[in-house]
Amino acid sequence: DFVMDLGSGDGRNIIAAAKRGARARGVEWNQDMIDLSRRIAAKEGVAEKAEFVQGDMYEADVSQATVLALFLLTENLNRMVPKFLEMRPGSRIVVNGFTIDDWKFDESGRADGDCGSWCSAYLYIVPARVAGTWQLPEGTLMLEQKFQEITGTLVAGGVSTPIAKGRLHGDGISFTVRGIEYTGRVAGDTMSGELKGSATGAWTAKRKTGDQRLSQRR
Repeated sequence: DFVMDLGSGDGRNIIAAAKRGARARGVEWNQDMIDLSRRIAAKEGVAEKAEFVQGDMYEADVSQATVLALFLLTENLNRMVPKFLEMRPGSRIVVNGFTIDDWKFDESGRADGDCGSWCSAYLYIVPARVAGTWQLPEGTLMLEQKFQEITGTLVAGGVSTPIAKGRLHGDGISFTVRGIEYTGRVAGDTMSGELKGSATGAWTAKRKTGDQRLSQRR
């Protein structure tokens, strides 16, 4: 993993990640805090894995991160949502204490021990982008997306049927149409996987050219 913390403060998230073997980078505006973080990292023996740089957390490049470990207010997190959604599908965002408006967390947990009022953490998994029109051998699939939740219809043989139980988990996708469960993976402009239920076998879909609307509705 490559772990990043935006607004890394005294560096504790980055140092903890480095102790667990990850490459880690903290972005912090305050140079005094960066200097403190570097001293603590050296004392803890992880200076080679824990990097601290001065910069604006809103402008930081997170494209290579697989995990963001953050302790920020909801208003800060909300402002960063477009940046989060540009990350690779399956990337994990773990936030402490505060949640992101409108984006339902995938998992939550509580820590034991001396954590005071900051014992809760929330996990968000960056979803693939699937909003738009897709062509399947059996018909046309039109999808709308709100983060990891998807809705839409399958038009086949002149009949339009709503999909049910539509959900993304990183690049994994699942939905049900007419008693058939579609599960699979999204790879850019293609999807493929297996059918379960009243039909079995493989399925594939291709995004229609020029139709790459992203409906990450807020």
